[in-house]
Amino acid sequence: MPLPPALTDEQRKAALEKAAASRKARAEVKEKLKAGAVTFAELCDQAATDDVVGKMKVLSVLESLPRVGKVKARNLLAYAGVSDTRRLQGLGKNQREKLLAKLSEE
Repeated sequence: MPLPPALTDEQRKAALEKAAASRKARAEVKEKLKAGAVTFAELCDQAATDDVVGKMKVLSVLESLPRVGKVKARNLLAYAGVSDTRRLQGLGKNQREKLLAKLSEE
């Protein structure tokens, strides 16, 4: 197995700052979702243009929705045929439509 590339201290610091900024942005998106300031449909639309949103896992986004817990989120994924590791930008059209339809029922 090859070794990771050798980074200078400045490169390592920049990478850590970038990762921290991404984590913070994802946490903010989840908080907005929990508060109802943004909908799942809006996030799906935003995923095409925003890398931070697009790289969020569908499971964690669903778990952040009001009235959706871990079990319900996994059931929604199974219903739509979505893998647990799938990210928002990787959702297919049919998968997205199934999730949106099921979420609008409730």
